[in-house]
Amino acid sequence: MKIAVVGFGAAAIGFVSDMMGKEHEIHIFERSKDVYSSSISGIRSDGKLFVSSDMGGDLDIPTEIQKNVVDYYISKLSEMDKKDVKTGTSFSKDSPFFDAFYSKGFDPVNSDFFHIGTDKLASVLKKILDEFSSSKKVKFHFGIKVDDVTVENDKVNVKADGFEDTFDYAVIAVGRSGHALVKHMIEKNPNLVVSDNVVDMGIRYEVPNHVVKKLNEEMYEFKVRLRASTGYLVRTFCNNPSGKVVLEKYDDFVTVNGHSISKAESPNTNFAILCSTSFTEPFNDPVGYGSYISKLGNILAGGRKVLVQTYSDFVKCKRTKRLGRVKPTLSQNSYVLGDVNLILPRRIALSISEFIQKLGEVVPGLAYSDNLMYAVEVKFYSNKLDNGQYENLKFIGDCSGHTRSITYATAHGKMIAQEV
Repeated sequence: MKIAVVGFGAAAIGFVSDMMGKEHEIHIFERSKDVYSSSISGIRSDGKLFVSSDMGGDLDIPTEIQKNVVDYYISKLSEMDKKDVKTGTSFSKDSPFFDAFYSKGFDPVNSDFFHIGTDKLASVLKKILDEFSSSKKVKFHFGIKVDDVTVENDKVNVKADGFEDTFDYAVIAVGRSGHALVKHMIEKNPNLVVSDNVVDMGIRYEVPNHVVKKLNEEMYEFKVRLRASTGYLVRTFCNNPSGKVVLEKYDDFVTVNGHSISKAESPNTNFAILCSTSFTEPFNDPVGYGSYISKLGNILAGGRKVLVQTYSDFVKCKRTKRLGRVKPTLSQNSYVLGDVNLILPRRIALSISEFIQKLGEVVPGLAYSDNLMYAVEVKFYSNKLDNGQYENLKFIGDCSGHTRSITYATAHGKMIAQEV
């Protein structure tokens, strides 16, 4: 078969790695000019892997497959770099933090973590690229942004500016950053959508390392969930000890994210606090809603920038005009001091405020007045798609709405490859 893979991220890597050696001609289309310029958010920033049945998506992925995914990425490191991989278990049975969080209403999430580090990822991706390119059956097409994918007469037609070709089979693996393509395909076939009513958005929170020193030493990443009094589910996501806050860039707006290199590089720890919101009919555009809130934040920040506010000012609904002891790790030309309350809807703002307050009851420093809030952080994986609509066209990874991590996205790609 002649197969098209649209996007070169975690899901595509899982798919292609399992298709290698088979008698298929595989064409990979990536809009970036090369692997180093790729917009692979999860892989390019941080490289955090985990093995867990309680997070990462709604797919039932066997532990053995998750472990194989982790081993695959780590195998691409040099022997020296393998020694720098940080590991930890979030809320093991023996963790003294479990009862502390549980007693305040939190749901601690158990998971095994493996952190490669942003600084090691370029070489990992290059080795994967070389591995795939070594096969005469795998062909890369960088610098091609696919605009449309259609199924006609049992063939898949892939279109881009100045390019068009027909394939026997195709997988869409564009991740979160490829929401425009997915939205376009949904508009032509609304039956693709299984669920379209959930939006995940919130802030990136930054605190001094000493506040979470014991947490970071024990588990590297702490994962907790809380049902706020608003009814919304709030959770931590993507903890980065000694890390930095960065911009996540889309075509027409920017949001925030975080990353960490393999060795300590900053005096702060950052993590996301995300609020899951479920809407009812006639709402059917979670990506549009999240994009709108993101653009609003950029407008208030005066361009492709985000707002930064201290926690105490956020609680007081007061614009931040000066910072305290915690200094931003995001570059100064990427943010403006302001009031996050002007961006987030009220119920989400109240939910996040309650969440931080309760975090401070477990670890007091997590509610310091001068801790920093960056807005907004949005995860564009909310449209859950039906892969049963077409026999020869599948959505894999975060763009499918069924995964939200490197591990699950890669595993999803592998599972679809096994079906082929």
